[in-house]
Amino acid sequence: MDIKLSQCFVAVDDHDKALAFYRDVLGLEVRNDVGFEGMRWVTVGAPSQPDVDIVLEPPVANPNASPADKRAMAELLAKGLLRGVIFRTDDCDATFERISAAGAEVLQEPIDQPYGVRDCAFRDPSGNMLRFNQPRGQ
Repeated sequence: MDIKLSQCFVAVDDHDKALAFYRDVLGLEVRNDVGFEGMRWVTVGAPSQPDVDIVLEPPVANPNASPADKRAMAELLAKGLLRGVIFRTDDCDATFERISAAGAEVLQEPIDQPYGVRDCAFRDPSGNMLRFNQPRGQ
């Protein structure tokens, strides 16, 4: 039996800003853009990984969620406490320079970690933490 990652989900509060970041800054391709009951889901992914999708979804992807639940999720998203994604790169420093030059909020400049990678971290426009790591020796 072979099990592989197919999709992961990232909550965003503004799909247009998220799309500009994930597509224009990170270079991911847009694979789908769907609306349903006043909500929107945008699927992006790396051209080098056609079988792995990142779905940019509303913080509460349930049209029947209570106003209190919607407020709670919006507050958690604003604090950057919902989700994060770790990307692999072959050049952490060049990736850092490109993303920081685009104006993304820097959380951590490139550093060698004791667990075998060089990595850096940013926040996306919704506050999610994104890490970019390069295995040592590359």
